[in-house]
Amino acid sequence: MISPGTVLQRRPRRLIYGDAVIGSVLLIVVIAAALLSPWLPLPDALSNNLNEMFLPPGSPGAQATHWLGTDQLGRDLLARILSGTRLSLLVVLVAAAIGAVIGVALGMFAGYAGGWVDALIMRLIDIQLAVPFILLILLVIALMGASLTNIIVIMGCTSWAIYARVARAKTLEIRELEYIQAVRAMGFSPLRVLLRHILPNLLTPLVVLLTLDIPRLIVLEASVGFLGMGIQPPTPTLGNLIGEGRSYMLLSQWLVLYPGLVIAALVIGCNLLGDALLRRTHTRLD
Repeated sequence: MISPGTVLQRRPRRLIYGDAVIGSVLLIVVIAAALLSPWLPLPDALSNNLNEMFLPPGSPGAQATHWLGTDQLGRDLLARILSGTRLSLLVVLVAAAIGAVIGVALGMFAGYAGGWVDALIMRLIDIQLAVPFILLILLVIALMGASLTNIIVIMGCTSWAIYARVARAKTLEIRELEYIQAVRAMGFSPLRVLLRHILPNLLTPLVVLLTLDIPRLIVLEASVGFLGMGIQPPTPTLGNLIGEGRSYMLLSQWLVLYPGLVIAALVIGCNLLGDALLRRTHTRLD
């Protein structure tokens, strides 16, 4: 006979696995389609045909069937969405990696050193979190230009604060453990202690945090592109596709609908996967 306690323990696990599966499927489908798009039988994302403007989804074209329709210049929307997804993911993933590396390094250093170093880094974190990300990014892009490199560096350098806070809190906890005290008493350098003994214990919470922070970066990159401050057309991104299509939304709703669905699939998939990892981590700790 199964006890009620066993049922209560199994139910959260089914929810965790269900969220993980749904999130993984959404991400795999979108990412795989974006990565494989250069080898799919699709028209070029930048070639236009004014004879095929505003074709509805499923319309036959001169080169191939336009499964998601065409835009105001007769360009295949499916090809542009997949190309824009690939570029947007590149921006988001590289920016997240930059923010994670900077934040983890500063957070570990602050938590391990303590004193005025910790206080200084924490004040920098407070300043960073007090400034709205979107306004700061728009200001810097307006001054430096909207190139691909600038956008990646700016998004990465404005995303480090949350990683630093988590890394600092975990470092403060780990540095008081007995084995850390032992290796410090053996004369190991602070750099070796941080890299060999503290950093491996930070990987699990940081991976969870990364999966929860990537959706924010996806929306942020799309917002910058929507406002016309991101990568400029004709190069497609998910944000500037919606920005271009909003002028024709009443005539061709698919120009905004399908890029928005891709953004929603990426954000929901990352959130579900991140929540599943977070609950799985808490279950193991319990």
